[in-house]
Amino acid sequence: MTDVITEITRFNAGRDPERLAMKYAAMRTSAFVFLRGTCHLFYARMPTGGILDGIPQTWICGDMHLENFGSYKADNRLIYFDINDFDEACLAPCLAELARLLASVLAAADGLRVSRAEALALCHTAIDAYSAALRLGKARWIEEELATGMVRELFDTLHERTRVDHLNRRTELKGKKRTLKVDGKKALPVDDKTRAAVTAFMSAFAASEPDPSFYRMIDVARRIAGTGSLGVDRYVMLVEGKGSPDGNYLIDLKEALPSSVAPYVKTKQPAWGSEAQRVVAIQQRAQAVSQAFLHAVEFNGKPYVLRSLQPSEDRVTLANWNGKLSRLESVVNNMAELSAWSQLRSGGREGSAIADELIAFGNGTDWHMPLIQLAVQCEAQVMTDWQAYSAAYDKGAFGARAKG
Repeated sequence: MTDVITEITRFNAGRDPERLAMKYAAMRTSAFVFLRGTCHLFYARMPTGGILDGIPQTWICGDMHLENFGSYKADNRLIYFDINDFDEACLAPCLAELARLLASVLAAADGLRVSRAEALALCHTAIDAYSAALRLGKARWIEEELATGMVRELFDTLHERTRVDHLNRRTELKGKKRTLKVDGKKALPVDDKTRAAVTAFMSAFAASEPDPSFYRMIDVARRIAGTGSLGVDRYVMLVEGKGSPDGNYLIDLKEALPSSVAPYVKTKQPAWGSEAQRVVAIQQRAQAVSQAFLHAVEFNGKPYVLRSLQPSEDRVTLANWNGKLSRLESVVNNMAELSAWSQLRSGGREGSAIADELIAFGNGTDWHMPLIQLAVQCEAQVMTDWQAYSAAYDKGAFGARAKG
């Protein structure tokens, strides 16, 4: 087995040092954040064979965990709660997705002040919800009218948010012109060469769109977001939108790297035109309705994913379960159901299982306990790796590596 320090360093080589240092610091804070930041390591360490052999192959987001779900406005102008990150998406055994989700429940337990017994109970009910959704054989979705518990509470808060408030949080208004806040928390500055390159890219992209003036760029910064992707080339752009200053829009432009999951599964992958096309195509298949402005593009000769940043984007605050396990159970069950629905929705595409296979699999129960055991085994490995990482980080190893 590859040394954890060597593997993490190798995987993150070439990333923006400033944002990579932020990633390394975040990964030191808890085993759960470490899991979020090391999807590649999780699958490299996952035991092969066993429960993952001979089961339906499905499209998975790859980086499934408790924080990889959220609200967003789709291109039909409605708001949904769904899986929201497909950077690592690939074709894989269906339970590989669930194993990571359940391991994340176990890894997050201490931070959420959930007992081990309660965390295991959440894993069991999540499996029941996932298998029930497969048995039904019909892909559903979660929008406001269908939401319950903490997910419904998230939808309720979205009504209070406006585009102006969203812009005010991320920009500074001087007269009738906005500029991005470069605060070291959400954004970092770009140099003049990068600004010119991004501006030229957006101008060329806009020329291919029905309303070119919408994409006229006003400002750009390096974006700080997520954990696993920190350090990947990524920008937030302020564009004209529907008019300055309050009709401006924020756009995300992120380099698409190869899936870190695909090398560790036996399933043959399609030949994609680019990594961005892979991310966008699987996202469009898996989500009920895709995010607004979602495009696979090319910038500086590399694949990038372009999408909007919206006031309606947010995650459930899991800490607000208020000691009532049923509230947490409802959210985790929703996540398991969304996983099943995405697999049903994307079924029958380029080697993925059809609905009949998934329904038959959902009717079986012989995989339930082995999946719990696999999740426990994976979480134990995450803890071991995090302890090794923490010891190295505390000695200054990753500070030096992040700086090059």
